[in-house]
Amino acid sequence: MQAFLDSINQVLSGPIMVIGVILVGIILSFKTGFIQATKLGYTLKHTLGSMFQKKKKDQRGITPFQAVTTALSGTIGTGNIVGVATAVSLGGAGAIFWMWVSAFFGMATKYSEIVLAIKYREKGENQTYLGGPMYYLNQAMHSKLLGNIFALLCLASSFGIGNMVQSNAIADSISSVSNINTKPIIIVIAILIGFVIIGGIKRIAKTTEALIPAMALFYLVGCFIIIGMNISSLGDAFLEIIKSAFQLKPAVGGVAGFTMARAIRIGFARGVFTNEAGLGSAPIAHAAADAKSPAEQGLLGIFEVFFDTIIMCTLTGLVIVLSGLHLDGKLDGAALTLGAFEKYLGNFAAIFIAISTVFFAVSSIIGWSYYGETCVNYLFHSKKLVLLYKIAFIIAIYIGAVTSIDFVWGLSDLLNSLMMVPNLIGVLVLSNIVKKETHVFKVNLSIIKLRKSHKECVK
Repeated sequence: MQAFLDSINQVLSGPIMVIGVILVGIILSFKTGFIQATKLGYTLKHTLGSMFQKKKKDQRGITPFQAVTTALSGTIGTGNIVGVATAVSLGGAGAIFWMWVSAFFGMATKYSEIVLAIKYREKGENQTYLGGPMYYLNQAMHSKLLGNIFALLCLASSFGIGNMVQSNAIADSISSVSNINTKPIIIVIAILIGFVIIGGIKRIAKTTEALIPAMALFYLVGCFIIIGMNISSLGDAFLEIIKSAFQLKPAVGGVAGFTMARAIRIGFARGVFTNEAGLGSAPIAHAAADAKSPAEQGLLGIFEVFFDTIIMCTLTGLVIVLSGLHLDGKLDGAALTLGAFEKYLGNFAAIFIAISTVFFAVSSIIGWSYYGETCVNYLFHSKKLVLLYKIAFIIAIYIGAVTSIDFVWGLSDLLNSLMMVPNLIGVLVLSNIVKKETHVFKVNLSIIKLRKSHKECVK
């Protein structure tokens, strides 16, 4: 069965799927006037600025920044640590460059997903909103079938990549630095996560609002310390990444030599599945935001991809490239990342990676719990089933941590690939709606600027 899953995954997550995702991103980039580039400065200013935004007493839903952190909690995960190392070990340093390219077009895809999610969301209970691909597939495309298919796949994925895979990584990371029994620790973690997700989206949002900046800062500081120790070699590291990205002939050394074609294939694949652009999961979190407009919230999705891939993945990649351990082909995956950090942080590296992994995994579990909850709500409209889902989800945390989950890994990859299909169809078909919303946003922004300019002239 495992071999069968692997063979299917090689097809679904292979070149055809990756090319499809990138092509959708290119089309959406043109449709939106490359908004990921023209409005990046605006996006960064308003995203980071909204960290300090006070929540209004009568606010429906969560703040836009809370929506970003909730979406990031599902996006940022062990892939930012292990996934980058896998890309470099298989595709060379040049794979990082092609991850940047995939992220650039992925920004347009995620922007479009969120625009549609905000436009076609529904009002829930307790001053909340509900939305996501299943809603715009049903309402805008008038395809209840595609909406149901997406919701079912996302619901199943929440137990796999969003839960058991992550809890297993937590157990492994704790075991790597200590011989203590991990079961009691996992039970405590499951209880704490349970307390958060039982409280619904508002408690989840408050938790991620505090957790995401803290865990990101911890990991960024570690990476910056290493980069600071090698500041004189930083230029050479970037040069290696760019040169390797356009290397036509196999390089000397490495497992099988790195070529441009291989770097592109691996870089695009890891980029797509790291920032989850096109997957359709993040729009579910963004739909809960008390957003000013669909395009305004969509811009925050651009930041999400930017931070996940351009910042977090790049820093991991730079540490690996600076270490030079990727060149001999002896290490890959988690071992390569750990080896690179150990070269500069010594014995503390194992603790640093373990803490980062636990942080990232816990955040992913919390984020994906809301995705699954929303899908249950969409499919069954039952409070009892939503509660039952949350209980089952909490139990699955423990099960994933104490069992071998090779099969779950394979099934999770399959479900994620299948999730993309209905979502990308929907985003592509509805791209003219995204184009219109983007145009309206740009016109309104120009009017606001003219009014400000006029007021300054009057003064």
